[in-house]
Amino acid sequence: MRLEEAFLRGLHPGRGSGVPPWGLLIDRQGVHYDAARPSDPETLLATHPLDDPALLARAGAALDRLKRLGGKFTFHDPGIDLPPAGHVLVVDQRRGDASVAASGADRRTFLAMLAAARARFPGRPLALRAAPDGHLSPDDLAPGEIWLAGRISPWPLLARADAVFSVSSHLGAEAIWAGHRPVLWGKPIHAGWGLSEDPAPLPRRGRRLSPLQLFAGMMLLAPRWYDPFRDRLCDFETVLDLAEAETAAAIEDRQGYAGSGISLWKRRHLARAFGGDLRYPASARGLARLAETRPVLAWASRPLPAAPRVVRVEDGFLRSRGLGARLVPPVSLIADPEGVHYDPAAPSRIERLIAASPALPAAAIARAALLRQRVLALGATKYGQGGTRPALPGGHRILVAGQVETDASIRFGATGEIRGNAALLAAARRAAPGAAILYKPHPDVEAGLRPGALSPGEAQAADMVLAGADTAWLLGEVAELWTITSLTGFEALMRGVAVTCCGMPFYGGWGLTRDLAPVPARRRVRGVTLDGLVHAALIGAPRYRDPVTGRICTAEVALERLAAMPHGRQGPLAGLAAKAQGLWATAFPRRV
Repeated sequence: MRLEEAFLRGLHPGRGSGVPPWGLLIDRQGVHYDAARPSDPETLLATHPLDDPALLARAGAALDRLKRLGGKFTFHDPGIDLPPAGHVLVVDQRRGDASVAASGADRRTFLAMLAAARARFPGRPLALRAAPDGHLSPDDLAPGEIWLAGRISPWPLLARADAVFSVSSHLGAEAIWAGHRPVLWGKPIHAGWGLSEDPAPLPRRGRRLSPLQLFAGMMLLAPRWYDPFRDRLCDFETVLDLAEAETAAAIEDRQGYAGSGISLWKRRHLARAFGGDLRYPASARGLARLAETRPVLAWASRPLPAAPRVVRVEDGFLRSRGLGARLVPPVSLIADPEGVHYDPAAPSRIERLIAASPALPAAAIARAALLRQRVLALGATKYGQGGTRPALPGGHRILVAGQVETDASIRFGATGEIRGNAALLAAARRAAPGAAILYKPHPDVEAGLRPGALSPGEAQAADMVLAGADTAWLLGEVAELWTITSLTGFEALMRGVAVTCCGMPFYGGWGLTRDLAPVPARRRVRGVTLDGLVHAALIGAPRYRDPVTGRICTAEVALERLAAMPHGRQGPLAGLAAKAQGLWATAFPRRV
């Protein structure tokens, strides 16, 4: 039995990465890259019907996602310049590659392939996709030919190519899936199925496959895919979910960051969540120097530094089992290079994602719907606090969600006439004098950590003040919710509760809420659905860090971790320890 990495490996090649692959090929006959004898993947491609419409539909959807993700090694630098359209792509490979040796190839083979590409396409721009420690060097190129080094995603490269030459690289298979008929000078698993030109044909591979059949066999059926967060086997789509989350974060973090306006206790957590290379300069001059080569990661509610690239960071919407004001670290964060989600005066990343959500594929909307159902089943809210379940008055119940009145979401998002808790409660009472009005203070206000408490006279507008109540349970007991900008409004929408917004939160203005504040013109987009909103807010915009493995993970994994966590409770000693961790992260940024 032979083991080999599957055709989607991870962020980086295995050599030196220290991270196991997403999947394995377990072969009882041979090994896929050695055509001297059959292998299990070859037998599968030769004998499996590969004609089930559901399987091929899965293959098509997965291939579309893979093209947005990257190649076998998913990390890439989107800033690398691409060769001109119409180029001829020649693919080099690492010396000592087992697939090259199994094909009987060496440096002379790669030189002959390079010469054949020139002879077949004279006058066309030729680009050589270099490999670390490869068979070819820049000296092997003729004047005007292009040396492509660095981590380049194969898909935009292949989209601009007119022809592809490869020995045994997996990029040859990706060329087939991109619509090419590559010239393959070796005998890889993707050769011999009628999808490539094969100078050394394999007689036993006489079957003719479509590109989707090849993809279904190589990516869906042959490998064993593994979910490292749940420690179990899984399907390819689950691996794509995990790889998308990890890859997006790695690409965003590729230059490192300078930190600004980040509390001491948060620094260690943010450094771990943003790739480890987060430096905290001791002065404005030091920040300016770092900002010349890397973006500045700034806490969104603090004054922004003067820097060419600022990424504002804020807690995500599935945060923790406990309050941020009690120094409970978040499992989710939203990093936004465009704006900030609670300020409707300017565009933000989450707003752009919501506006684009009507164009999401059906599989993405289905994923958001399943996530929303799981949130409801677990009773999850931003802080997951739980709480009491008191007897409630009968009749038409309206929940009024209190907020921290000095919070940034009020300062920026309260764009209507109502800007405080007392005014919000009074407005709900005026609008529905016969309803049962329930007032729920913000958890930070209940805990005495932030301002916004009502006076006894102001609280008389409510039939009941629900201090300490379980928010998730409460949302299942009311018909309406009134808010200024509280995230409880989004949590109510997910549970089918009618929401009235007196301000303009990120979920307002899309046709899903009753809006009493002015709606920005850019939010007048048709076709935004609840699950499109959920996808943007819980899948597209945040990044999640698994508190168990320390790796970037999906929303689904984070939700499972939150459901299993005890409630966060930290006292003064824990607060001092958190600040000490922040000082350590500041002094030794690479050790976190």
